[in-house]
Amino acid sequence: MDNPHKAGPRFRHKTYFKLMKPDAAGAAGTGPWSVPDLCAAYNWPANLAGGGVIAIVELGGGWVQSDISAFFQSIGQPAPQITDVSVDATKNNPNQSVGAADDPDLEVALDIEVAGAAYFAATGKAATIHVYWSESIDTAVQKAAEDGCAVCSISWGADEALWGTSAVEAMESVAEAAASAGTVVFAATGDNDSSDGGPTPANVDAPSSCPHVVACGGTNKTATAETVWNDNPGTTDGHGTGGGYSTVFPVQAFQIGAPPAPADSQSGSGRMVPDVCADADPNTGYTIFVHGSTEVIGGTSAVAPLYAGLFASFGTKLGFVTPKLWQNQGAFNDITQGSNGMYDAAPGPDACSGIGSPIGTRIAALFVTKS
Repeated sequence: MDNPHKAGPRFRHKTYFKLMKPDAAGAAGTGPWSVPDLCAAYNWPANLAGGGVIAIVELGGGWVQSDISAFFQSIGQPAPQITDVSVDATKNNPNQSVGAADDPDLEVALDIEVAGAAYFAATGKAATIHVYWSESIDTAVQKAAEDGCAVCSISWGADEALWGTSAVEAMESVAEAAASAGTVVFAATGDNDSSDGGPTPANVDAPSSCPHVVACGGTNKTATAETVWNDNPGTTDGHGTGGGYSTVFPVQAFQIGAPPAPADSQSGSGRMVPDVCADADPNTGYTIFVHGSTEVIGGTSAVAPLYAGLFASFGTKLGFVTPKLWQNQGAFNDITQGSNGMYDAAPGPDACSGIGSPIGTRIAALFVTKS
């Protein structure tokens, strides 16, 4: 029986590349970002203590050291120390789908390279990354928390309806336990606009819909502007950030100022997704290295490891940080332009950009104790 919270055709990693690559003739200042340059654009902190171990959940694909070494050499950083942890029979298994449109190796490379580079930008030190290989997200998150990881990045997910209510609730129980153990869990909100690839115009992606997961949406960021990521305006099922309202979890009191779901939302009216956002559009995407060459990749799957690298740099285990983020919305760039199909950006929180994109130094000031 197909289990929608396990790897397979129903469970998608959140990366867009290949045909979604930016036009090489695009206007100056609108092309892809190197991770260090993007961190600088988001006012990343520097010289933080670091020390937090970064967990990354992977359900398939793999990585090779030569790609990782080449990427970090290209940006003038030391490569992170990477440890593979097999939670079940799943293991690091690269180069099985090279050239395929859904090659999971690109997801794995993106996660490791973005998290590691974001951490170094904030600390000046090489990251320690544990990659948890599993058939299901919940067992990987549970293991990461048991191992004492400071943060956990998830770039896989599916529409809540495909999981089923009981499975989503079980995922939330794991996320809550992880937060209680001090692990901050981040998850991508999906790359198919407000429909999340589902049969109706408004659905949200799990595990990002879980209240104890920081839901990470996507933007189009240039050097001078930032808007909601949506490459197919006017549609609800295109290439753009996920976001909307949960059908499983109720409205969360910590989401200060979150607008209620429209009366005719055709879907959930509970917890709003996302909480936060950052660059995800492949047209302003991330330059990474995989299969021996440079690729430009976008997707909300880049946003979760970006935040994970930042929070691992704070030098302490923080657990359930989402309420504090919502209490300090001035630590984020408010995104006021754009739409993901059903939902429009507006001043303040909204269901396509959350409370906004990071102002790294302000976020760090919330969590880093000055000596």
